[in-house]
Amino acid sequence: MIPQSAAERHRKVKVFTAAGRFPAENDCRPAFSARPDKFLLFSAGISCKMEAVTKKKGGGDMASCLVQMGDGSVTLPGAAVRALLQKGDGDAALLYLALLRHSGAVPPRSLAGELRWERERIEQAERALREMKLIAPTAEELPAPAEEKPDYTAEEITDQLEHSAGFRELTAQVERRLGKKLSTPDVSALLGLYDYMGLPADVIYLLVCHCAERIARRFGEGRRPSMRQIEREGYAWARRGIDTQAAAAEYLKRYAVRQQAFPQYMRVLQLGDRLPAPAEERYLDVWQEMGFSPDAVALAYDKTMLRCHELKFPYLNGILKKWHEAGLHTVQEIEAGDRPAKAPSRSAVPAPGEKKDLSWMKQYIRPQDRPKEG
Repeated sequence: MIPQSAAERHRKVKVFTAAGRFPAENDCRPAFSARPDKFLLFSAGISCKMEAVTKKKGGGDMASCLVQMGDGSVTLPGAAVRALLQKGDGDAALLYLALLRHSGAVPPRSLAGELRWERERIEQAERALREMKLIAPTAEELPAPAEEKPDYTAEEITDQLEHSAGFRELTAQVERRLGKKLSTPDVSALLGLYDYMGLPADVIYLLVCHCAERIARRFGEGRRPSMRQIEREGYAWARRGIDTQAAAAEYLKRYAVRQQAFPQYMRVLQLGDRLPAPAEERYLDVWQEMGFSPDAVALAYDKTMLRCHELKFPYLNGILKKWHEAGLHTVQEIEAGDRPAKAPSRSAVPAPGEKKDLSWMKQYIRPQDRPKEG
């Protein structure tokens, strides 16, 4: 037994099982933690044990009881652990671990097949994680941008450049990255992100680099984004809560994963190897967010061509939305759940020349209506 004393403190960390339940109380093992803000999770096949490791007072670290599988590790923030333990929702914890395993680069509902969960179960776990603010809101949940935008005067801009070293350095960095001198309206837009939206200078610089790389990839190295494009993307970042370097890096990682998948989607849509147009890219982003693989989109494409005889993105999107609402995302789920309704049986209708059996009606014929014998 571990003594309950001030010299040694311990915490109990529950084990999440593959079934998504907490074990019995006697299965909770006491563990020590020198860094209560971090838990190191080693990938395990069926279950994942979480134990903190700490230092005794005046002593060294205790050895970890975890079995190191040698196939990578996942770092779970201590705040997330506390939120999950307080919530007591095993499904939410399992979904969060699955998302961490994929570095957050996949939409939660796309993991239904991996977790072998029905639609209702994974949606409930996703809602719990959103309530705990452990995953970002969906595009539909994002608030609309503000109608009004700040209109800075030349004097206000000059004052910021003179008295704010951070904004002055940001302006110089953006000019170097874009390779041009910013005009007064450009600086006003940049100041709106810095002052009005409250984005840190380092996050704004990552935003500018992201927009510049995206435009160069689409139109060639000589093209640069306008400040209007950067401003629009910056407002989107602010609405999504991307206001730290860590959040920006995570978003850019997910963006890169989606970009890498675009060629597969373009091929199943018979659009060749070109980059998607901005409107097409928005559709592809939404479909990936809903959890549809290229093979699933190919099924919707076939249905669209049979009905419309040409590719119509709104019609194809309508098919995918219907499947998404029905909880059908994989090819197997779609083929099993989207079959046409069976036609009514025609067994009761006699074939031409076939005499229909009316013997069951004899009991209802009155004696006087029956044909006389002889």
